[in-house]
Amino acid sequence: MIVFLTVICCLKFVTALYTSGSDVVDLTDSNFESKVIDSNNVWIVEFYAPWCGHCQNFAPEYSKAASALKGVAKVGAVDADKYKSLAARFSISGFPTVKVFVDKKHPSDYNGPRSAKGIADAAVNGIREKVNSALSGGSEKSGKKTGSSDDVIELTDDNFDSLVLNSDDMWLIEFFAPWCGHCKNLAPHWAEAATQLKGKVKLGALDATVHSKKASEYGIQGYPTIKYFPSGKKLSSGSAEEYTGGRTANDIVTWALDKHTENLPPPEMKQITNEDVLKEACESHALCVIAVLPHILDCQSECRNGYLKTLKKVADGFKRKQWGWVWSEAGSQPELEVALEIGGFGYPAMALLNHKKMKYSILKGSFSNDGISEFLRDLSFGRGTTAAVKGASLPKVNAIEAWDGKDGELPQEEDIDLSDVNLNDEL
Repeated sequence: MIVFLTVICCLKFVTALYTSGSDVVDLTDSNFESKVIDSNNVWIVEFYAPWCGHCQNFAPEYSKAASALKGVAKVGAVDADKYKSLAARFSISGFPTVKVFVDKKHPSDYNGPRSAKGIADAAVNGIREKVNSALSGGSEKSGKKTGSSDDVIELTDDNFDSLVLNSDDMWLIEFFAPWCGHCKNLAPHWAEAATQLKGKVKLGALDATVHSKKASEYGIQGYPTIKYFPSGKKLSSGSAEEYTGGRTANDIVTWALDKHTENLPPPEMKQITNEDVLKEACESHALCVIAVLPHILDCQSECRNGYLKTLKKVADGFKRKQWGWVWSEAGSQPELEVALEIGGFGYPAMALLNHKKMKYSILKGSFSNDGISEFLRDLSFGRGTTAAVKGASLPKVNAIEAWDGKDGELPQEEDIDLSDVNLNDEL
């Protein structure tokens, strides 16, 4: 009986880190907008996973901070395992992740100690930042998001085909009626989404009561109706798909970005031939994947291309993460291998590097689609061990020639002319 109760208690603990009586506010898909974004308060928000050991260890300190900050700042927590769309919206890739919401549009990462005092200090600093912004005439007053209707492209019967169907761009298009109340409610959210998605997904609006030809072509029967047009050339009405997301700016942005990443090409797999290649992959992305393949004499072109094919397949599966992907030949970048301790288990080998924190983790499983995918998936959810990069900076990279795609050849031995040597001579 005691064992049974213990199991029940443990299960309860891992399904909810914070009880209903806690001062930590439970944040969800349905209340995040109203409680955090539309609030005038400074918020500290933790994104956690119930199974995460670091989250479980952090919970008592986080609860203590919430109690200390009562009446001063708000402290909340999101179960990112349960509310994946919220985690995706704020690009959460590990647990626990804590964000400070002062500017609600651009929350900042909390990178301090996982202690009640550290969280409390972050909240106080956030309040000071908010006050200073108000004193200096800053625009952050209510925490509400704003967008520009100029970013919504006005579509008509005349320009629809040229702007939408004949473009390579991805589009979300609202078919509306000026008198429609739901359309009026959607308008500010549509404008905000258009601003946030600028450069990635285009948002358009077509007055279906005026431009009835296009409305009829796409079978519009109610307002507002939103249609999605994927990137690439489109074939008249057959290319349109139904929009299945919500009607807040955040819903629209999250849905559109999911579609955007689905249509991205696989990440480019670059060979580390100079310092710039490594820097671009690791400094310009949240994480970078570094593979070290066997020397060409140990693994000829067919063998190497097999490994590269595996890497490209995995990279395509993780393209939503928008990581950097590079590879090197064993022995060509010795200082990199030493800094990341690559090669201890032989080649091929792999490391995942966080340039900002200068920490990495080594693949210890199989260099296969399943092995690499499991390794990267665990790390993206905060599981796995990490180590500090030796020297705390990117190591020196040798400038080398890129692989020409051919098999390797042993160096030619120099022929020795023995024609003038009398082998019968005695020593």
